[in-house]
Amino acid sequence: MKIYLLAGSLLLSSALLAQPSNQHFWHTKTTTAAPEALWAIWTDVACWSTWDTGLKDATMEGPFELNATGIITSLEGQRSKFTVVEIEEGQSYTIRTKLPLGSLYVRRHYTMEEGAITYTHEVWFKGLTKGIFANSFGPKFRSMLPGVMQNIKDQLES
Repeated sequence: MKIYLLAGSLLLSSALLAQPSNQHFWHTKTTTAAPEALWAIWTDVACWSTWDTGLKDATMEGPFELNATGIITSLEGQRSKFTVVEIEEGQSYTIRTKLPLGSLYVRRHYTMEEGAITYTHEVWFKGLTKGIFANSFGPKFRSMLPGVMQNIKDQLES
């Protein structure tokens, strides 16, 4: 059994001990695709909108690396700046989007076991306004996440 510490929460084999909420949620899928293919999809910011159904557009100037910044545009036209705040090259990364008195974090990571990749997309809100933003955006983001993860799987396996 693998144990992880992530965003202040204990994870066992990619599943939180606590149930997901609108403030912190995730979705996990498995594929036999190469990890390099997954990493290429995850870090090709210009193509995020091909698998993330909540995005109209995404851009980043320069390479995908620690402290790199980019802009995401929602389907409604809302533009938000994001920053890569953590990266383990070829394995995982976390991006942060600042919100008034808080932040939205997205972490994408995977593990490899017996020739298969188990990959996870995790989302959480932090700060004084985390409850407000979790209630405003959490339900929509949570409901989209399984489809987003399936889109990645479809791209990997096509």
